[in-house]
Amino acid sequence: MPRRGIAKQRKMKAQPAEVIWRDTHFSKQEVEALLKEFHRLTSKTKTEKLDRSKFRDVLHNVFNMTDDIVMDRVFRAFDKDNDSFIGMEEWVKGLSVFLRGSHEEELKFCFDVYDMNSDGYILREEMFHLLKNSLVKQPTEEDPDEGVKDLVEITLKKMDMDHDTRLSFTDFRQTVDSEPLLLEAFGKCLPDEKNKRAFMHSLDYKK
Repeated sequence: MPRRGIAKQRKMKAQPAEVIWRDTHFSKQEVEALLKEFHRLTSKTKTEKLDRSKFRDVLHNVFNMTDDIVMDRVFRAFDKDNDSFIGMEEWVKGLSVFLRGSHEEELKFCFDVYDMNSDGYILREEMFHLLKNSLVKQPTEEDPDEGVKDLVEITLKKMDMDHDTRLSFTDFRQTVDSEPLLLEAFGKCLPDEKNKRAFMHSLDYKK
């Protein structure tokens, strides 16, 4: 490993909050508190990282998220190096967008969550999987999936600005800019203000 890389690793280990906080929407004290929480969550792990199961527990218990598909995609959005774990820096920087992201950051985050195969588009099939759990199935329905398919077509008609039967990031941004409530059109992937405040308030840091 180059000397510069080794020096950066040593600096990160010695003063992680000092290194990370400038690239986030948090204060240095808040980053220190988030790192303390991260170490609490990973204290019994061999890797000193958050695995998928532990992270899903956080999403469910702290932020009241319940959709398995969306929670898995949020995990992947945090896991920038695709090693199936969330490291210390990924935790803080992911939470920076998750809790305090700018409009553009939230747009990109939600789009990446919904773009299940990471090809730069939200496809019909992906919409179907994401929306399937959002409809209450009636016991008498012969084909409950038909209702989901209808919802997909309605959504496509509304959001597919260039009419190519798929949603690009440009389609998504233009739609949300005109109708902000459609930011989470395919499932709740950001916490509400109440849960954001409760989480930050629960942290051990000096304000």
